[in-house]
This record gives sequence, structure tokens and C-alpha cells, in this order.
Amino acid sequence: MAPATDDTTSALDALRAEVEACALCELHVTRTRGVPGEGDPGSDLMFVGEAPGYHEDQQGRPFVGQAGRLLQQLLAGIGLTREQVFIANVLKSRPPNNRDPRPEEIAACQPYLWRQIELIRPRVICTLGNFATKLLSGDPAGITRVHGRPQPMQVGGHSLYLFPIFHPAAALYTPAMLATLKEDFLRLPELLQSAPPGEGLAAPSSATAGTQPAAAPAPAPESAPAPASAPSPAASARVGEAEQLGLF
Repeated sequence: MAPATDDTTSALDALRAEVEACALCELHVTRTRGVPGEGDPGSDLMFVGEAPGYHEDQQGRPFVGQAGRLLQQLLAGIGLTREQVFIANVLKSRPPNNRDPRPEEIAACQPYLWRQIELIRPRVICTLGNFATKLLSGDPAGITRVHGRPQPMQVGGHSLYLFPIFHPAAALYTPAMLATLKEDFLRLPELLQSAPPGEGLAAPSSATAGTQPAAAPAPAPESAPAPASAPSPAASARVGEAEQLGLF
């Protein structure tokens, strides 16, 4: 990965200040702190989750609770630290009682996320759970169906791979899913070394992203890791139960 330029770092710092002062939706009334995201602005790997939780809201940092500790362990398993990647969320403010994001909240926050992607220009965006995956892919398919399957897309004219995986909270709620998370994570090093996806895919704009597909679903290219196998019926049932609770 190439180091971020001073212009990129300055632009991300300005965006951080804008997020921290944002009042575009009602969440600014109930939050403690905005959570813009953090990490290496020159990283090839970016993670996008759903929304800040209690600890994130208190500290103004993403993934610092139990799910964050598990994410660090998973990163260590492929030889990375959280300082070597960039971590963000769809929402930059915590919804009260960790409820699901509302459409108007997603609409208010998504320009910040698109701008982060355009500035960082990662090779791979790893979406954690349903909300992030559906927003960035433009596909309503649930994470149970699409996890571990690289999808080529473009953001701001930049070609990258979208790689959906279960939210780490899935493994906290359903320990049997930890093996699936680890299996999907092990595909990341190979994907990061893959050739960038071909040009010519439809690029989402901040005005239409989330209302139209960001890129047409496509099979994984030959240079990318093979798709993950589907979980067993018993695991799928446990996942479905956790999905209904909004955990991932």
C-alpha cells in the first residue's frame, strides 16, 4: 500500500471535524460523540460496519467494544493490526438503544462514507453485516447468502472489491459462526493481492447510492478467492434468529 498524501490526510481530517459537528439527522440530539472512523488513510483494506454502539459513542472511535476486540483478533490471524486498516460505519452516530438505522439516518450519513471511500481508495472494502452490505452493493440479499463472495464495484471512478462478511457481533451471539468468520477472513490476503476488477462498472454517486445498485452483482473473478460454502441448515437457523434481533 502507498502512504496517503498530505492532501488526503487533510481532507479526511476536515471530514472528521464535519462529522463530529454534524446535525443532519436527529441522532445528533441523543449521541455523546460522533464516530467518523479511524485507521490508515493509505490502507488497501477498509471495513464498514453498521453503526456505533455504547462504547464507540462514549469514545468517538469505531469498534472498541467486544466486537472490536474480536475484529482485532481476526486481523491478527492474517498478520494485520487495526492501525493498518481503515474502520468506519454506515452511521456516524449511535442510534438510541442500538436500534436499527432508519432510512433518513442512512441518507444523511452516506455522503460521508462515500467521501471516505473516494479519499482512501481501498483495494477491498469488507462490509460487516447486513446494513453495510446492502447499502454498498445495492443488493437486498441478506448477508447469509452473500458472505465470503467478492463483488467487483466502483466508487468515484475507483475499482475495488466488495467483500461481505458477518459482523463480529454474530460470533459473539452465535459462537458457532466464529469458524465462518475466520474462514472468510482467511480469504482477505489473497483478495488483497488480486488484480483490481475490470473497468466499466456503474459507479454509485452520493445522490443515488442506496437507492440504486452500486454495481451489478457478478461472479467472483478468476483471480479472486473462491466463494465461501453455504453454512449448514442449523447454523443458518441460528443466523436467522440473530438477524431478526438486528445484530448483523
